[in-house]
Parts: sequence; structure tokens; C-alpha cells
Amino acid sequence: MERRRFMDLVQEAWDEIPEPFASKLENVVLLVEDEPTPELLRSLGLNPSRDTLFGLYRGVPLAQRGASFGNHPPDTITIFYFPLVRRYRTENKLRQEIARTIVHEIAHHFGMSESEIRRLGY
Repeated sequence: MERRRFMDLVQEAWDEIPEPFASKLENVVLLVEDEPTPELLRSLGLNPSRDTLFGLYRGVPLAQRGASFGNHPPDTITIFYFPLVRRYRTENKLRQEIARTIVHEIAHHFGMSESEIRRLGY
């Protein structure tokens, strides 16, 4: 899939985030990068020769922010282009996985752990 179409699918999934969640993403930036770096994978306890990522949340989860929280850069949700297009060959499957990945990363923004998110099917 061409990158431009991929970007369209990412934006469509982002635009379809329902309330009340969408309004809580006011200081979150959505990024698309080609690949997670080997260093990033290793820093997450993953093996670059066999593991990859479809998405990544970076920031301070809402549940961990106190009353004095401020003057921080925006949180980011990164979607990784190549791992997704290598794994999902049809546009429909790719659309579904992009949406699923975005929901997964948003759940981290709301303070959910990896195990909690996986129990919910994301």
C-alpha cells in the first residue's frame, strides 16, 4: 500500500475515536514513522531480529498526572508503517489493525497497562 493511502487510513481511524475519549486527546500528537529502531525495540525488552511494533505511546498517562502537571511536551502516539503493511495485505485488514493499534495506544494514554489492554482484546 502506498504511504499516502496508509496516512489516509490512519487519519480516518483517528477521526473516528468516539467521545468522551476524543476530547481527552487534546495534547496528543499522532505520528507515522517507517519502522521502530532496533534500539527502541531493545529498550522495550523486544528482540529486533524477531519482534516489531505496530504502535507506541510516549508520554505521561492521564492517570499519573497530578494537579501540578504542566509545561510538558505533547504525548505522542506513533504508528509504524512498514510492520503494518508487511503483516496486513488487504486494505480492509490494514484499516482494522490501524484502528485497533490506535485504540491500544490511546488506552496507554488513559493509564492502562499492557496486560489490561490485551485482556480487552487490543
